[in-house]
Amino acid sequence: MIALGCDHGGYELMQEVIAYLEKEGLEYKNFGTFSTDAVDYPDYGHAVAKAILSGECEKGILICGTGIGISISANRYKGIRAALCSDCFSAEATRLHNDANILAMGARVLGPGLAVKIVDTFLHTEFSNGERHIRRIEKIEEL
Repeated sequence: MIALGCDHGGYELMQEVIAYLEKEGLEYKNFGTFSTDAVDYPDYGHAVAKAILSGECEKGILICGTGIGISISANRYKGIRAALCSDCFSAEATRLHNDANILAMGARVLGPGLAVKIVDTFLHTEFSNGERHIRRIEKIEEL
């Protein structure tokens, strides 16, 4: 299951992501927000991170205006590797090399077509399990 979270700035782009997930038959849990009314992005970054750490969800997608604040919020949790991506190459690389478990995007940075392609790339790229990548992730987790 995929955990979703966004603030008011990411609400409209999240609707595009939800349409994609539904079209693909992918299960998700939406932690909000559910409108364009102003909210605080850390609330949604925290909710998605907690859902992944608890095992309720396997991966997450977070969206705010730039993707920066909401990814910083999620990355406060040990075991969360939220990657801010604005292109498909980065989305693929972060799954292959970093085993990122949350994709963060900026609604004021990306158009819906590219955002959906980034989501597709992120969700369909498996971690490479390479020894050097595992070693590096372990070093991150030690901090």
